[in-house]
Amino acid sequence: MNPVPLVAAAVCPHPPMIVPELAGAAAPELDDLRTAADAAVTRLLDTRPDCLVVLGGGAATSWLIPPATGSFRPWGLDLTVPLVPGMAGEKERLPPAVTVGAWLLGRQPGAARAGVRIVGLQARAEATRAELARLADQVHEYRPRVALLVMGDGSACRGPKSPGYHDPRAEAYDDGVARALAGADGDALLGLDPGLSAELKVAGRAPWQVLAGAARAAGGDWRGELRHYSAPYGVAYFVASWERS
Repeated sequence: MNPVPLVAAAVCPHPPMIVPELAGAAAPELDDLRTAADAAVTRLLDTRPDCLVVLGGGAATSWLIPPATGSFRPWGLDLTVPLVPGMAGEKERLPPAVTVGAWLLGRQPGAARAGVRIVGLQARAEATRAELARLADQVHEYRPRVALLVMGDGSACRGPKSPGYHDPRAEAYDDGVARALAGADGDALLGLDPGLSAELKVAGRAPWQVLAGAARAAGGDWRGELRHYSAPYGVAYFVASWERS
């Protein structure tokens, strides 16, 4: 397996409500999250990668390249976003998690060439390592420096009004993810249990594990910065940046 030439990563959540036009009067509630996500993506692009790969969960594992477009119509907003700003096209349809990632990229000038790696939500750690191997082989063919925009929410069981109702295990799970992202602790992320993650309705577990494996395969020391951690609607949202030490 070729080592993934990873230079940096940003971790962001994917609530559709992050789009102000969709949130309406509630938009200010996510101002801090939006600001943190913008800062993480800006920092990611500042590393000047040759290729930007957006990782997100989906029903099945696949690889997409531009032109690809996502839409917020399922949430009642007539807004489409291309994976690469200025490169519209209907060749491929982005899943919800990556659609939010494309929207975040569209807020930044000069985004790098982008591709998408969609990781099946139920993929176990061994499968995510296999995806890492395929990702390494694919990006190695044409680009030497890769950055990852990793899209994923934490548990959806933080309180009785959360999408998954209350689960007393959720807060401890999310706190552990927050520590792992803050410390660039790939071992902790690779150790996340797929069964528990599914029970807590965690959308980010598989993409986070691909990130952890990519950092491990790239070698060297990594530092993390946790820019945001909250659960305003009963779903945990994390924003983090990873870079080489």
